[in-house]
Amino acid sequence: MYFDMTYMLLVVLPGMVLSGGASWMVKNTFKKYESVGTQSNMTGAEAARVMLERSGVTNCRIEPISGRLSDHYDPRDRTLRLSEPVYNARSISAIGVACHEAGHALQHAQGYKWLQMRSAMVPVTNIASKMSMPVLMVGMMLLSLAPILGQWVVLVGVALFAAAVVFSVITLPVEWDASARAKTAMVHAGIVNQQEATGAGRVLNAAFLTYLASAIASIMTLLYYLHRSGLLRQMLGNRR
Repeated sequence: MYFDMTYMLLVVLPGMVLSGGASWMVKNTFKKYESVGTQSNMTGAEAARVMLERSGVTNCRIEPISGRLSDHYDPRDRTLRLSEPVYNARSISAIGVACHEAGHALQHAQGYKWLQMRSAMVPVTNIASKMSMPVLMVGMMLLSLAPILGQWVVLVGVALFAAAVVFSVITLPVEWDASARAKTAMVHAGIVNQQEATGAGRVLNAAFLTYLASAIASIMTLLYYLHRSGLLRQMLGNRR
């Protein structure tokens, strides 16, 4: 399975191009606006705090975390963790990222359904992502030795992998909505002006592409395993 040319050409190579291109774009865009300040002169942490308080959210902690672009919001303890280049930085990039994460806190406070769905799927996805590949590998090997058993094992592996694919797809509206909230709130709260908001929006749009690339790569991988196991042919045949 590791040397399947179809897998390399139709899954691995396109996935690498998509992921690599998206990663390059977000890093390049972040770096471009990392040295551009704002009239408000706020740090990322200050911008996130202003955005949250303007929306009535006062029970969210904001704290620094090590790493670069490791920013995230944890709904379990209502904590917004900002990376070192964002927490204390006074740039358009820092404010864009910080306000995006604050957008997740607003989603949580307002009961945004897609975020609730994603949070509920986290435990299942963690297990599924770890188990799917080993199960699929065993199933693929069994297909030639015990076809019926192998097909059932592959089916289980596909179901596990599909859970991770669904998670990556659900992530898309969650991330897009958080950025949309940030783009609007940044201007309304006086954190950035209209011109600065354009730069921050470019940073957020580039970041969204990484999630989109990941979702597309996951769907392509799922389709490959459905094809390789014969399940896709059966599914299409049953629809005729």
